[in-house]
Amino acid sequence: MRTRPFALAAALALVVFPALASAQIDPDDSGSGTKRGMAQQNNSGQPGTVTLFSRGASTLVVINLTGQSRGYIEPAHIHRGHDCDSLDPKPAFGLAPVVNGVSRTLVKASESRLLSGNYVVNVHASAQNIKRYVSCGELY
Repeated sequence: MRTRPFALAAALALVVFPALASAQIDPDDSGSGTKRGMAQQNNSGQPGTVTLFSRGASTLVVINLTGQSRGYIEPAHIHRGHDCDSLDPKPAFGLAPVVNGVSRTLVKASESRLLSGNYVVNVHASAQNIKRYVSCGELY
C-alpha cells in the first residue's frame, strides 16, 4: 500500500517541522482569539460573543449568539462607532449573516484596526427589518 508510507512521512514531517502545521495562523495569534461580549438589544434575548482571530492583514470574525430561533437569517455588520448607542448606521464591513447562532467572516482589516475602539459589531433582526438591532458588541 502506497498510502501508508505517505501518511507516515506526512506525520513525521509535522513532528520534525511543526511550523508547517500552523502556517495559516498569524505569528502573533495564540489561537484563542480576542473575545468580546455582545449584548442583546430590543429584548431580543440574543446575547453572545464576537471573537477576532488575526490573519495578518485580515481578521476572522466569529459571532456566537444564544437565543436565535432556528432557521432565522440575521444580517450582521461591523459599523464605525465607539459604542452601541452611537454607531454609524452605514456598515464599514459586511459579515456573513447569523444563522443558527453563528457567523464566520474573513474581514480585510487587521485585528488591531478593528480593536482600535472605533468599531462595533451589530446584528439586525432581518433584511426586511434592518433598523431593528438584536445584538451588539463593542470592539476595543
